[in-house]
Parts: sequence; structure tokens; C-alpha cells
Amino acid sequence: MAAADTKVGLPPTLDSKSAQPPFLDGTTRLYTAYTCPYAQRVWIALNYKGLQDKIQLVPINLGDKPAWYKDVYPPSKVPALEHNNEVKGESLDLLKYLDSHFEGPKLFPDDPAKKEFAEEMLAYAGTFGGAVLSHLKGGPESETIAGFDKLEVALSKFDDGPFFLGQFSAVDIAFAPFVERYQPLLLELKNYDITSGRPKLGTWIEELNKLDAYKQSKWDINELTSAFKKRVLGL
Repeated sequence: MAAADTKVGLPPTLDSKSAQPPFLDGTTRLYTAYTCPYAQRVWIALNYKGLQDKIQLVPINLGDKPAWYKDVYPPSKVPALEHNNEVKGESLDLLKYLDSHFEGPKLFPDDPAKKEFAEEMLAYAGTFGGAVLSHLKGGPESETIAGFDKLEVALSKFDDGPFFLGQFSAVDIAFAPFVERYQPLLLELKNYDITSGRPKLGTWIEELNKLDAYKQSKWDINELTSAFKKRVLGL
């Protein structure tokens, strides 16, 4: 179930019994999954750029995928964007694609220093996620602590706002879905509070939760963590 303020108007999830929607008919579609953090990245970006009426959501049931989805996007992963008679994937690539092909507020900065730092942080996003995931699976805590410490330091680099580049950007989008899940999971499974001793991170989370673009993408946290524990942690 979606959070109350996001459930209304969202299309239903398609599974193995669902018919394929029209394909390559000129409509722009985002193939997504409501509980997938990678897909949530692109959903946040879509919302932030005000493209809700221009890009159609096509939610896929990752546990019971339609057979036709492999023909739409052979890797059979989400997110995938159908646009201009092509289907493209990979969440961070799609953030750049949306920014260069669609109108709306920019996700990437023009300032050279911020642009360089953005690329550095986007390159680090996978390392960060892997470190926390390893700890959740029973690995050492040290890399998780170092990862969240790095986020705290990164949030101090620019002082013109509470986000990684000062103002909201693709960098915040890259990390938000994972912090959203890791915060309750680490507290539940490891009794670890990610905001303790990290005031910048705490403020960042608070400010994220004020943004409509992010709030529109949020799902019931119990369903999110349950899906993550089942699909990723095998619990």
C-alpha cells in the first residue's frame, strides 16, 4: 500500500497475468517498481522536473514479472525509460537523460566546482550502498560508519543550502532512496542510528521530507523494508 498522499491516481502494478500496454507508440513511459530504490531515483527526478503528465508510469511486479517485459527491456530490470522509440536503463544514466531531454528544473549544476563534486558523489553512490548492504548481511560495521561519515562531510562542502550541492540535485536523488531504507533497517537490525552525531545528515533528511518531488515517491516504509529484507537480505 502506498502512503496516503501518494496512492491516489497511481497506476496498478503489472504482473505475469497483465497484458502489455502499447509499446513504441510515441508515448514516453517509465517502467518502474514502487518499492525499488533504483526506480525511485528516476521517479523523484520525474516529479522534480514536473513531468508527471508527460511520462507515464508503468509499474512492474518484480516478483512476478510479465513475460513481455523482457522484450521491452532485455535486461528485464527497472527503471527503464521508453522515449523516442528507444528504451534506456540504469538509474544514474536516466537522471542525466531526463535532464538533457526534458524541460523543468535542472538536476545537474553548471558551476564547475559543483559539477566536479556531483560526479565524485555519484561515482561513490554504489560504494556507499555496497558497504551498508555488506554490514546488513553480517559484515563489519566500520565501512557503514565511514560511509555515513563521508555523507556528513560531503553535506558540509557547500553552504548555500542543506543539500549535497547546496541546492537540491541529482546527488540527493541518488542517495535518498537508499538512506530512506537503510535508516530504519540499521536501527531495527543493528540498533544503529545513522543521524547520531551527524547533524548535517539529520537536517538533510528533514529537508528531503519537505520536498513534494520526494514525498510523491515515498511508499509505506514497512512495505519498503519488508521488500528489501526479502529481495536483498533474504530474510
